[in-house]
Amino acid sequence: MEGVTKLSVEQIQPPTYGNLVTILSIDGGGIRGLIPAAIIEFLESQLQELDGEDARLADYFDVISGTSTGGLVTAMLAAPDQNNRPLFAAKDIKPFYLEHCPKIFPQHRGVGGLMLAKVMRSLGGPKYDGKYLHEVVRQKLGDVKLNETITNIVIPTFDIKTLQPIIFSSYQIKNTPCLNAKLSDICISTSAAPTYLPAHNFINKDDAGKEEEFNLIDGGVCANNPALVAMNEVTKQIIKQSPDFFPIKPLEYGRFLIISIGTGTAKNEEKFNAQMAAKWGLLDWLTHSGSNPLIDVFTQSSGDMVDFHLSAVTQALHSEDNYLRIQDDTLTGIDSSVDIATEENLKKLCQIGETLLKKPVSRVNLENGHFEPLKSGETNEDALKRLAKILSQERRLREMRSPHTSRGRKNRHLA
Repeated sequence: MEGVTKLSVEQIQPPTYGNLVTILSIDGGGIRGLIPAAIIEFLESQLQELDGEDARLADYFDVISGTSTGGLVTAMLAAPDQNNRPLFAAKDIKPFYLEHCPKIFPQHRGVGGLMLAKVMRSLGGPKYDGKYLHEVVRQKLGDVKLNETITNIVIPTFDIKTLQPIIFSSYQIKNTPCLNAKLSDICISTSAAPTYLPAHNFINKDDAGKEEEFNLIDGGVCANNPALVAMNEVTKQIIKQSPDFFPIKPLEYGRFLIISIGTGTAKNEEKFNAQMAAKWGLLDWLTHSGSNPLIDVFTQSSGDMVDFHLSAVTQALHSEDNYLRIQDDTLTGIDSSVDIATEENLKKLCQIGETLLKKPVSRVNLENGHFEPLKSGETNEDALKRLAKILSQERRLREMRSPHTSRGRKNRHLA
C-alpha cells in the first residue's frame, strides 16, 4: 500500500514490549458461527488496510479463544500453513461454513418429517453422527498440535468422566504436557454438543511417553463465552511473573483490550414460563417447540454472566472503550437454531452478521441486565475500525521495543 509501511510477518511480540494485552474471543453456537465470521472478516480487512494484505488476526492478538464453533474458528485462524502463516484468513471462514455445514448437519425434507426424525434420534442417540465433521476437521488441521499455533489459543472443553472443565491452553502445556493435543481432537471435543454430536474420546501422549485419556464434550457446558477463561489464563501467567507479562500487575484489567463476539441469541419473546416448564419431562426440556430449552438456558446464561462481569469490571476501571461485546439478541425462529443448515438459513445468518456490523454498539445494563445501545451512536463497524488502529499501533510499538525483531534491533543500533 502506497504511503504505508507494512509490518513484518514476524510472530507477535509479547505484552512485555507493549502497553496492552489483546484478546479475541468467539462464542459457541453451531452454524451461527457465520455471524462472527462476518465480524472477524471485517476486522481483518481493517488491519489489512492499515498494515498490508498479509495482515492476519493472529498477528495482533496475544490470545484467541473460542468455544465449540468458536473453537473451530480459533484453530483455523491460528494453525500454521507450510509457510508458518495462518492456515485460514478470516475471509475464508464463511465459505468454509457454507460448504461444510450442510454435510455436518444434514437436513431431512419436510417439516413434519424433520421434527419426527429429530425426536426419534434424540431418544436413541445424538442427532448427528459427527463423521463428516471429524473427517473435515482432521483433513484441514492435520497433525498440528497446540504448541504449534501462531499465537496463543484457549479452547474450553468438559470431561464427562472426571466432571471437570478441561482448558486446552497454549499457556498450560509447559506445566501440563498432556494437554498438547492435536488441534483436530480439541476442535472435535469442544464441538461435541450434548444431544447434537457424540462425545469424543482420545488418548494423548506427552514427550516423556505419559498417556492421558480424555472423555470430552462441548466446552459450552462450562464456558460458551470463553472471554473470561482467556483472561484467567493470562492472569495466571501474570501471577507466575512470566517474562511475557513482566510490567503488568495482577488484576490490572485496564490494560486488557478484549473483543468478544457472540453467535446471536433468541429474541426475548417470553415464549416459556414457569407454569409450562413445571409440566415438562425430559423430552420437553430437550425438544420443546423445535428448540432445546435445556441447552439454550445454560449456554445463554453462562455467556451473559461473562459479559455482565467484564462490563462491570471495565466500567469500574474506566476502560470500557477497550472492551467490545458484539452480540445480536434479536434472533427469531430458525435463525436461532444451531443446526438447521439449509441453504436459505445459512445465507440469512450471513446477512445477520453483515447487518450486525451496522448496528450501534450495545452494552449490558448493570441494573437490569438488558443489552442496550450506547448513546454515542458508535456502530460495531466504527468500534472495530477504532480498535483496529489501536491493535496496529500496539503491534508496531512491540516490534520497535523488542530485541527479537529486526525493527527492534535496528532501533537499538541507531541509538
